[in-house]
Amino acid sequence: MNFEGLDPSSLAEYASPLHPALEPVLDPHLPATLLQNVELDPDGVALDGMAVPESVHIMEGVYSELHTAVSEGHATSFFGPTLERYSSFQVHGSDDVRHIQSLENGILFLTKTNLKYMSRGGLIIFDYLMDESEDMHSLLLTDPSTLLVGGLQNHVIEIDLNTVQETQKYTVEVPGVTIMRQSNRFFFCGHTSGKVSVRDPRTFTVEHELDAYSGSLSDFDVHGNLLAACGFSSRRAGLACDRFLKVYDLRVMRAITPLQVHVDPAFLRFVPTYTSRLAIISQTGQGQFCEPTGLANPADIFHVTTVGQLLMTFDVSGTKQALAFGDSEGCVHLWADSPEATFNAFSRETDFALPCIVDSLPHLDWGQDLVPLSLIPVPLTSETLLSDWPAANSVPAPRRAPPVDPEILRTMKKVGFIGYAPNPRTKLRNQIPYRLKELDNEFDSFSQVPESPIGREEEPHLYMVAKKYRKVTIKYSKLGLEDFDFKHYNKTLFAGLEPHIPNAYCNCMIQVLYFLEPVRCLVQNHLCQKEFCLGCELGFLFHMLDLSRGDPCQGSNFLRAFRTIPEASALGLILADSDEATGKVNLGRLIQSWNRFILTQLHQETQEQEGPQAYRGAGGSSFASAGESVIGQLFSCEMENCSMCRCGKETVRVSSTLLFTLSYPDSTEKPIKDYEFVQILKRSICLEQSTQAWCENCEKYQPTVQTRNIRCLPDVLVINCEVNSSKEADFWKVQAEFAFQKALMKRGLEVPKGKDLALGDWKELGSAEPGQPYPSMEELKNVWIPHAIRMRLTKNKELDVCNWSESDEPSVSDDPDSVHVYDLMATVVHILDSRTGGSLVGHIKVGETYHQRKEGVTHQQWYLFNDFLIEPVDKWEAVQFDMSWKVPAVLYYARRNLNAKYNLTIKNPIEASVLLAEASLARKQRKCHATFIPLMLSEMPQAGDLVGLDAEFVTLNEEEAELRSDGTKSTIKPSQMSVARITCVRGQGPNEGVPFIDDYISTQEQVVDYLTQYSGIKPGDLDAKISSKHLTTLKSTYLKLRFLIDVGVKFVGHGLQKDFRVINLMVPKDQVIDTVYLFHIPRKRMISLRFLAWYFLDLKIQAETHDSIEDARTALQLYRKYLALSQGSAEPDEVRKVLKGLYEKGRKMDWKVPEPDGPGSPKHASVYPPVLAL
Repeated sequence: MNFEGLDPSSLAEYASPLHPALEPVLDPHLPATLLQNVELDPDGVALDGMAVPESVHIMEGVYSELHTAVSEGHATSFFGPTLERYSSFQVHGSDDVRHIQSLENGILFLTKTNLKYMSRGGLIIFDYLMDESEDMHSLLLTDPSTLLVGGLQNHVIEIDLNTVQETQKYTVEVPGVTIMRQSNRFFFCGHTSGKVSVRDPRTFTVEHELDAYSGSLSDFDVHGNLLAACGFSSRRAGLACDRFLKVYDLRVMRAITPLQVHVDPAFLRFVPTYTSRLAIISQTGQGQFCEPTGLANPADIFHVTTVGQLLMTFDVSGTKQALAFGDSEGCVHLWADSPEATFNAFSRETDFALPCIVDSLPHLDWGQDLVPLSLIPVPLTSETLLSDWPAANSVPAPRRAPPVDPEILRTMKKVGFIGYAPNPRTKLRNQIPYRLKELDNEFDSFSQVPESPIGREEEPHLYMVAKKYRKVTIKYSKLGLEDFDFKHYNKTLFAGLEPHIPNAYCNCMIQVLYFLEPVRCLVQNHLCQKEFCLGCELGFLFHMLDLSRGDPCQGSNFLRAFRTIPEASALGLILADSDEATGKVNLGRLIQSWNRFILTQLHQETQEQEGPQAYRGAGGSSFASAGESVIGQLFSCEMENCSMCRCGKETVRVSSTLLFTLSYPDSTEKPIKDYEFVQILKRSICLEQSTQAWCENCEKYQPTVQTRNIRCLPDVLVINCEVNSSKEADFWKVQAEFAFQKALMKRGLEVPKGKDLALGDWKELGSAEPGQPYPSMEELKNVWIPHAIRMRLTKNKELDVCNWSESDEPSVSDDPDSVHVYDLMATVVHILDSRTGGSLVGHIKVGETYHQRKEGVTHQQWYLFNDFLIEPVDKWEAVQFDMSWKVPAVLYYARRNLNAKYNLTIKNPIEASVLLAEASLARKQRKCHATFIPLMLSEMPQAGDLVGLDAEFVTLNEEEAELRSDGTKSTIKPSQMSVARITCVRGQGPNEGVPFIDDYISTQEQVVDYLTQYSGIKPGDLDAKISSKHLTTLKSTYLKLRFLIDVGVKFVGHGLQKDFRVINLMVPKDQVIDTVYLFHIPRKRMISLRFLAWYFLDLKIQAETHDSIEDARTALQLYRKYLALSQGSAEPDEVRKVLKGLYEKGRKMDWKVPEPDGPGSPKHASVYPPVLAL
């Protein structure tokens, strides 16, 4: 038995007839002065017994409950001092419970061969079975996760409660251990032989043995430095109860004077209140209190009235306010010093079962359609119910099963006639909602965009963010991106950007800059010798966007250069993968900082176009000289900053800015005033503020009034909205409501205050009629910013800003230098989505020149750009900002007829000189190590020339994948590859097959895997300090390939799609000849270059590692072979017959090339001479 620690609460929720409370009854056997030294009430209240079957063991825990266990393996718990029943459950089918121990989350029960951990309600947490030969009697909790179990065998077992495994087995003397106690210094084991062994708590070795009784040990207890024991002595007739208690001083491990008591001691416990008093109980119900070091007083004897003949167990509560006894008839007797005694001083709250609600059913209005009729209690009856229609009037019609989720069908893998698919989690577990027909398509107005793989936990109509605005992700299969349907997300001919690259959060801003025609032309005309130049890389990316016909591009090279810019890292613009995945970054604030950074960086890099010297230093020229670059002409605005001290000293400073940040009124204004957007814009441009500044006249810091005015108007007005907190968001929301009310008043309509209207109500208020200039009501909601504004500088250089109509032109008398009309060109918004961490999308007004190039039509249209999702939208959607999920970040206003002011011709800056010989970055590279011969001027390629190409790669980041339920692998994030070697060989002429480019690409990023077996790249090959290869920068080799593409050569290779993707090149399809598709039958597997070379050319390549020169040459030979097969045969199906034979041979060979016959085999002979021989 045990009494250590359980949770106070009340049973008020239970109906009183089910759980009657026991009234306290005075015990006639209790003297008034019996327990005066044990803090008991002078009246001596005994809380009477409650009957339970058979004899019991008693325990108390960390809650205000009393737990009992009976001999048949049943456990019952009682709550509070009134012993109200809490729970009752079966612990073991036949064995009796020998020890009970309370833990934080449940109760440990020990039987003969079993340790069971159960919750207080009776649920099994774990069940630990021991060997059948075991006979366990006692357990001891040494710490919260470690338990010692002992019994009548020669060992004690240590069990880890976290893993539920045996960790140690300590040997003890026969016949074993029946009682275990512990103190701060020792473990104590009581044996049936009458001995008590004192053991080390760390090693469990015996430190001392106390030979207490000659017969057997009945009970013992430890408190402080004292150990008291009771037991039996050997007599002639057998064992007799010894009335002398053995007391030991643990400081010297010696017995002190035995304590003679007046009852036959069977149980004893220390009851330490003011003193270390002992409670000694006999099996007949007599008890006595005495001091362990004094004399027993006969007056301290009391008697417990038992139902059975004998007391079987006894324990004391943790608060020492209550004593509990269990007798042989299965009754529990609780003695306490007061009726409100507590079992535990720091008990926890007890969890009770929910009360029965039958007696307190709420009123049901069954006239409402949404009230479930199952809530109405129906009595049991033997009569026929009204709803039981006769068979003649009813036909069984089972409900038709709903259609299978298309997402399940799309991802399903079939094995035989069984299909396996991952659970898309679009429905609740074990529940299928049935909707009425008219409600099927009511909520989901964006069904044309399939839901992203991320976030399927909620029903569509419960999700605030529209599907087209949610974060889109790419689903990768075993074929990578080849079978992903990008056309489903983008039905236009404009190119999206892929989002899986690190720091791709800026994709929407890249699109905004691309659709500014002067910026697009400027960066494509820009080229410098700086290795990491954002202007050059942006020009390369814009060239890819120009060439694409709806296929997505990726800005991997641009973002690689972006990561090397020190200023970007200092501004916190470079994110770790974990930051993007967890959504801890404020993307709205981040994209505004990125916007300021990219404009400044492009301005600095394009200030001087002549000579490469201007690009070797980041800050080579003053920012104030804005007119020297096209970026400065487009975005720069000259500012006049005036500081006025209160002494009258005025300081004027001239500077330039590329963008403006909105400044909002003081948020303490109540109520918030009605402002137009142009008022806030003027306030932000002509900013006036008071601050402490140094005054040279006063020679100290003084309160200074600083005012800012502009001297000229920019061609492109860039605005950072600075909505970074709830205060700014509330301001936008209130101003949008004011604007909505004014729009209704303009129409002669009025909306009742305090009434939220549904979507159908807006439509009833009015919609756009033919010839009516007003938009519909729903289009006006959440709109504050105008589509067009007019800015004018007066002769006194004062700024005037007002709203303007898109259809109105400026007055002819207006000075074009001082009056500008701006049209909204782009808005970048932050999508707040707790499920995906949020994202950034852009609304962009695509101009006529872009539609003319892509689609051959002349018109303007607003589009939503969400990475690779592109969709036309209404112009009002671009300015609607629901601040609960769609927060504005950046606004771009472009001057009307902007393109007419700038030269928009693009002159390709890449010249043929890039193909000529260049120095290697490697220090150890010598001429004798050359693996290629550069092109001569007479060999410059022409349109239609063949060039064999192959590239090798290294891995920068490993892929992230997960296993599906059917065992297949699903790629979450692909590995990030970097090009390490690019080889181009001549495809015709006398030197056919001789390389003219064989560049190893230097990288500053950490390489995770060199993939030497497949790439042939070894550690050190890409290091300029120790490499012996021809090492160049990625930009240098990229320019060579770009020149070849622009000339119009045809690239021949094997698997070129992946090569161009990693190099980040967009090559027109008519310039790519890929042998992987030439020798391929549709819906069959792709064949490796090694097997094709063995089958068609009788060559064995890639024996140990791959070599890009060898692979490029082999691809050229295979193309020649294909031409010979297709042009030389008279039968049209000859090529198909050859391919069928190829696949049959491959299946027989298991697509493996046989081992080489020997070094003299003709299969090793090279068609081309080695480069060094030339």
